[in-house]
Amino acid sequence: MIAMFKTTMRSVSALAMAQAMVLGATPAMADEAAADSAADADAIMVTGRRVSQADEAIGEGQVTNTVAVTREALLSAPSGVSGLKMLEQLPGFNVQTDGALGLYEFGNSVQVRAFGLSQIGFLVDGIPLGRSDAFGGSPVFRYVDNENLGVVQASPGAGDVSQPSYASLGPIVSYSSIEPQDDLGLFVSQSFGDDDMKRTFIRLSTGRVGPFKAYISRTKLDSDLWRGYGTIDREHWEAQIHADLGGDSWARFKFVANDFFDYDSPFLGLSTYLSDVPDLGGKTGRYRGYIDVPEPGTPGFEPTVPGIAYSNSNYSYTYAQAINVRKDKLYGLTVHGGIADNFWADTTAYWEDKNGYGVSPDNYANSLGLYTAQLAAGLPVTAPKGMQYGKSGVGGDRYGFTASLHWEMENNTLEAGIWAEVDKYHRTQARLNTTDGSPLSPPTGETVYFRRDYHSQRDTTQLFIKDTLSLLDDTLELTAGVKALDVHYRLSGYRDYADYYIGTGPGYGPQTGSADYTDGFLPMLGMLYKLDGRSQIFASYAENMAFPRGMDDIFSTTLASSAGFVPAPKPETAKNFEFGVRTNQPEFYASLAGYYTKFDDRIQQLSTLLPGSAGATESYYQSVGSVEAYGVEFTGTYKPAFLDGLAYANLNVTYNIAKYQDNLPTGTAIKDNYLPDSPKWLVTGGVTLEPASWLVANISGKYTSKRYADMENTGALAVKDYAVFSGYVDLGDGIDVGPLKTVKLRLNVDNIFDKDVLSFIYPIGTNYAVYRPLSPRTFQLTISAEY
Repeated sequence: MIAMFKTTMRSVSALAMAQAMVLGATPAMADEAAADSAADADAIMVTGRRVSQADEAIGEGQVTNTVAVTREALLSAPSGVSGLKMLEQLPGFNVQTDGALGLYEFGNSVQVRAFGLSQIGFLVDGIPLGRSDAFGGSPVFRYVDNENLGVVQASPGAGDVSQPSYASLGPIVSYSSIEPQDDLGLFVSQSFGDDDMKRTFIRLSTGRVGPFKAYISRTKLDSDLWRGYGTIDREHWEAQIHADLGGDSWARFKFVANDFFDYDSPFLGLSTYLSDVPDLGGKTGRYRGYIDVPEPGTPGFEPTVPGIAYSNSNYSYTYAQAINVRKDKLYGLTVHGGIADNFWADTTAYWEDKNGYGVSPDNYANSLGLYTAQLAAGLPVTAPKGMQYGKSGVGGDRYGFTASLHWEMENNTLEAGIWAEVDKYHRTQARLNTTDGSPLSPPTGETVYFRRDYHSQRDTTQLFIKDTLSLLDDTLELTAGVKALDVHYRLSGYRDYADYYIGTGPGYGPQTGSADYTDGFLPMLGMLYKLDGRSQIFASYAENMAFPRGMDDIFSTTLASSAGFVPAPKPETAKNFEFGVRTNQPEFYASLAGYYTKFDDRIQQLSTLLPGSAGATESYYQSVGSVEAYGVEFTGTYKPAFLDGLAYANLNVTYNIAKYQDNLPTGTAIKDNYLPDSPKWLVTGGVTLEPASWLVANISGKYTSKRYADMENTGALAVKDYAVFSGYVDLGDGIDVGPLKTVKLRLNVDNIFDKDVLSFIYPIGTNYAVYRPLSPRTFQLTISAEY
């Protein structure tokens, strides 16, 4: 770590030289720009009750392409929409979710430029969230509610060096909560929707009490699944205390608790989705889903083994053992301390407690074979009774801190800081008997066979230093920064079957392995030139390194030939270039950015047929070489003056080409193929009407062009292009009724024209993929009021 720090410090001089070279080539246009700025200072900007704040929406003052969804837009979304689904309103982000709210944790995908969900860094109120894995990770949708958010800000390709993340290869998304209000108050929102959805949100604000102000909120959501048998149950708590410490200093304590329980719905193969043959529940197409548990002897569910009532493998298509349970808590304390004029420090300490499990059914025949082998090897296992309860435990905790110093001089801003974190994870996996073999019965303590029981740990340290120089009467800003990242990884325990048994004999036993990933020089350069008081040109270059995704899966792979660990993969790295222009005019604001990204040592999940099996596959992770992406991103909002405030429109357009640059090590040809789930065109936009003070209405559309589903770009597996529309009507906006303020009634409609397509793609290696369908037309009615 000391060597890495020295490398970082040595790099500062190189970055300063780069700034000097850019400065020497700068044209002298300061006087003209300053005059234009003064002339435009008092001009009217685009405003509206559902218009995102212009400076945040287009990232004014940023050297990177930075876009945002601000509070006005967040409050128009369906109540309870997930933190990832919020991103589909931004240019560059191809977001596919399961259901109108996107709450199913294994049904979320995000593609931006050359990167997927696992290569994006996420922060909530300055707290880094680490990896986004549903198993053992910290996906952002567990930690936010849209009613408590002030802004969601994203940099699609070249995040700031000061942002703490070992997952990001450039993209950074930051969620910022609202501050507690100064007055005592109560906000209540009640929603009803299709699939017997009910959601209640309550936020109590204390108002200012001496130096303190605070709020606490609770959300309770219950719903049936939109396809198949089962339910969703989410209870979410948030609390925030803000304290004025005198002068410019303040402190904030944050708490989030998320208790989530839902049942799975199946992924669909393309042939299954298109088939006219109904599933065991009589459903076809997008409505295929797990069913209730039939009685033994029901046609199609007769016992296949005499005396074993639930030995029919069709019971694995029932809902009762397709469960996800997560109970997570996040604590954070942030202190902003004013040390002197234009000199301050920010420190955030946090702790996350993660706990949960998932359940999947295992049929009698499969369990019997593994039980027999492990019994012969001398393991303490019990014979299967029917359908086995396949429990995968996920737990652990994550804690760390960030600290930074900021010093503003006459025309120079210097920042430096550190981030340190420990992330501990415990994974277990075994098959258990239920009391009588029924999927509906509770599990017992009888283990039918063992699979995994390991601990892993990530120790992360990041250092950064950044300098921003303002020149030519603040019309030109040059930014140079560098960060150093070090991640130490360790896994110990029973990785997989071979550690428990090999053939009919004992396995290798618990093993321990480790890997280290360090890069002491990850630079960033940026330039911002203010053409006048309304328009800016920006450019940036950044290098990033990410801890390899899927590392637990990689290191928990066992080989029959050796007890050793598979070779540690190289870290994923990326180089990001951006150039763009943004403007904020009286009738419109917009941003246009072009980019080029070089992504090396991409880790990809692959699958292969198991020898001697009837079509069964196993998955593994491997580097697939380099990826290059280039394209253009546009965002804009237009409010024409001739309509006198009646209507305004927004538009986001993304053109993205992302291709592999190498063939697979196996020899499979994928060079020059498109990345799976990466559309060439992505267009979102909408029109909002404000015909009266008490009425706001909107209709929005999202177009996604053709996407390949596998690395070989098999045409038969590709998902065709489609457009889906949504809308809302907000009544009573700004109306007060007695002691109640801002009483509103909102109707949201998702998938207005009931489009029936496959939307979510889960690529599995070559020439194979599974999908999730777009949910049907969905209505939601919400009434809210403040007191």
